[in-house]
Amino acid sequence: MDIKTPKKVYFLGIGGIGMSALAKLFAHEGNMVVGADTGFADLEGLKRAKIEVFEGYDESRVDTSIGALVYTLATTDDNVELLKARELNIPIFTYGEMLGIVSKEKNTIAVCGTHGKTTTTAMLAKMLIDANQMPSVIVGSLMTDPKNPQNKTNYIAGVSDLFVVEACEYKKSFLNLWPKIICITNIDADHLDFYGTLPNVILAFKEFIGKLPEDGVVIADLTDPNSKKAVEGAKVKIINSNDFYDPQMKLNVFGDHNRKNASIGLALANHFGISADIASSALESFSGTWRRFEYKGKTENGAIVYDDYGHHPHEILATLKGAREGFADKKLTIVFEPHLYSRTKEHFNDFVDVLSKFDFIYLTEIYGARETFDPTITSSMLALKIKEKNPNVVVEASYEKIAEALKKDAGEKDVIVTMGAGNITKLSDMLIL
Repeated sequence: MDIKTPKKVYFLGIGGIGMSALAKLFAHEGNMVVGADTGFADLEGLKRAKIEVFEGYDESRVDTSIGALVYTLATTDDNVELLKARELNIPIFTYGEMLGIVSKEKNTIAVCGTHGKTTTTAMLAKMLIDANQMPSVIVGSLMTDPKNPQNKTNYIAGVSDLFVVEACEYKKSFLNLWPKIICITNIDADHLDFYGTLPNVILAFKEFIGKLPEDGVVIADLTDPNSKKAVEGAKVKIINSNDFYDPQMKLNVFGDHNRKNASIGLALANHFGISADIASSALESFSGTWRRFEYKGKTENGAIVYDDYGHHPHEILATLKGAREGFADKKLTIVFEPHLYSRTKEHFNDFVDVLSKFDFIYLTEIYGARETFDPTITSSMLALKIKEKNPNVVVEASYEKIAEALKKDAGEKDVIVTMGAGNITKLSDMLIL
């Protein structure tokens, strides 16, 4: 597909955080962009980009005036708009396929890894922007728009050919990309509903590295054993980000995991010949992104509320350590919404171990997302095991009841973290209203 020839592009599932960013890119490059979804992560941003969006699906919107249709993998096979596009032989691409086409035209820096890739992508973007490298950026969250600091955005339109993009490993989606530089935060056992085993996850990263050109570069933390395995045998330049790690680095975002993320930025700056002072200053002033230990406000009684997208035990542990670092004198309460029946089963003991380390734990029901209901795993099962380590655990399906209890019981000595990849972010908003 020739992306430089303006056309009408239809985004099916445009409300998703990645899809809306790609839609903005196409709108910025002169295409007529239209889209539909049942929910929107950044509706205001789409409106600012003058993109017409529809809520719900209607096959009458799909006609031969559309030059290409892009759809998210969350789209069901019986979606009426997708079926109509196939009937009319409209060129159809997945989000990953279209992102890959865009990446081939640019000097692409792909940020991948099991944990921390969103924050790292946003960090690299800020560092490159502050160093006047003027990249285009697609990130799976919302970061401060450097042109309009009052706005948050998941897409930044650059001037140079640099393209910083968050690369997702789920279903090997990142293999659609054509990067010149790959940054790996870490590699862990996740998405085992697709990969089956950790070695298969590592093999996918090896395959991704294998797509680099001869002059390509991998930046990875070689103290992470799985990342080290992934780069073994690679015929490209390998840079160990841990060589740039500073345990004393002062950041606006809590936690040693964020200092690890920042070390990738320092390694990239060094590779590009960017001043260490400029890079450090940019990273130290980075203020975080949407739903990555995001400060939301306070309850009426003064409890501090944060919201986080973490849904894997290692992500929860990193957030816990960061919160303990920032609030050593506070009581930490987590409201956790488990994400996927399969993930809850696969990491059951790890979830029990890390969740029990909080002072108080609320569990909602498991958010099944793409999976069908599985009665063999429940939040109540998690709670029973957690109680063996920490009696302060409650299972409650109702966000409203949890909000009511926390508004009443939590005060100035409390920090509340709502966490999960489902709808739990709604609860953080309920707490501060």
